[in-house]
Amino acid sequence: LLTPVPAGIARTLIEGMRNDVVVCGHEADELFDVTLIPYREAVRRALQRMRSREVETFWSGARPHNEPGVRLTFAEGMMVEERRLESTASPQAIFETFAGIGGARGWFYADWGWKLRGLLDRLVGGVGLRRGRRDPDEVRQGDALDFWRVEELEPGRLIRLRAEMKLPGRGWLQFETEPRPGGGSIFELSAFFEPHGLSGLLYWYALYAFHRPFFSGLSRQIVRRAERAAAYGNGNSPSTDR
Repeated sequence: LLTPVPAGIARTLIEGMRNDVVVCGHEADELFDVTLIPYREAVRRALQRMRSREVETFWSGARPHNEPGVRLTFAEGMMVEERRLESTASPQAIFETFAGIGGARGWFYADWGWKLRGLLDRLVGGVGLRRGRRDPDEVRQGDALDFWRVEELEPGRLIRLRAEMKLPGRGWLQFETEPRPGGGSIFELSAFFEPHGLSGLLYWYALYAFHRPFFSGLSRQIVRRAERAAAYGNGNSPSTDR
């Protein structure tokens, strides 16, 4: 109940604490070419690398491609909710659509819910939705986007937003598109949440019933708007109702 780590791993680790493990010899130093460091230093380095996102293997690069649909997984202490849809629009049209989200244009689906979340965030000292976005159509890595920050940007393919609202953990929202065999594209919306303790877990499960329809509706709206914009041939126009 206290950790998002899978029960099989957590239980084994905790059971292992029954036994004292005291190093009495130095055979390992002779057998293995490993430079030892103190335990506290090892933990300090690991936490520092996580905060600066310098971990060699991380959750965002370890997700397998799955079939269209919705999937909820738990991996490496991270809760991942994915939605994958097929579209007749090109990857570029999909990208241009989700690159224009937020700010004065809103969040495409149930915008009242995003406004309510922004209001609640301001009430607890967060930034809310007041920051908007720098440009209605162009987005750059590092830009503020409502209560998100553009953490990763791959033009024509991917945008990952890092949550800057008040949370009992850390969250990300990732938009990704890729070509579909035979034409069109595949769009994937992924929500990542790294809970901090029991409060983080309770937060996730308490809001999951709301996240599910919001993220599903947002995914469908992005695909529909991209297909409509492509059909009218003006997917890159700032005046397009994306």
